[in-house]
Amino acid sequence: MDVTDITPQLEKLDENLDQLEDALKPLLGDIGVLSSKLPLLDKAKLYVLACYALESLLFSSLRLNGVEAKNHAIFTELTRVRQYFDKIQKVESPPPPRETTLNTEAAIRFVRNDLGDNKDLVSKLTEQIAKERAKIAAAEKKRPATDEASAAQEAGGGRSGETRENPAKRPKHGGSKKKK
Repeated sequence: MDVTDITPQLEKLDENLDQLEDALKPLLGDIGVLSSKLPLLDKAKLYVLACYALESLLFSSLRLNGVEAKNHAIFTELTRVRQYFDKIQKVESPPPPRETTLNTEAAIRFVRNDLGDNKDLVSKLTEQIAKERAKIAAAEKKRPATDEASAAQEAGGGRSGETRENPAKRPKHGGSKKKK
């Protein structure tokens, strides 16, 4: 390969490196002053992104020089910085609220029925069930029915998929078998 063949690429690389230096100079020149004006999460993002940019440049430099970069200490640093990215991502997008909740009234009923011989405990558990029902009733008064599905559920006694339009048409145990 002739040296004159790569001279234009080297000049282009030199220009690109100058542009990169100019772009990174305000960011890395006085990063402390820049970060002091930012909120905590944005400050963490800034530091992690700056660190990742530098580490990835070093990684690329090692690869270009023919060094086995995946076995180098810089690769472990890149992995560590990626873990910080994941931590910031977790903080930015909190997990969705839990869909399942504990039915405390049912739990109290199970315990009360299991310990039926202890009258004092049964009376305390019955009082606790009454408190839970009052708490649920108070919460339902605060929360108005917003759509037809919740209104139908309230009209149907809380069972999903059932309404009380025609309760006499529901089959009893045994289904549709006719007696002869």
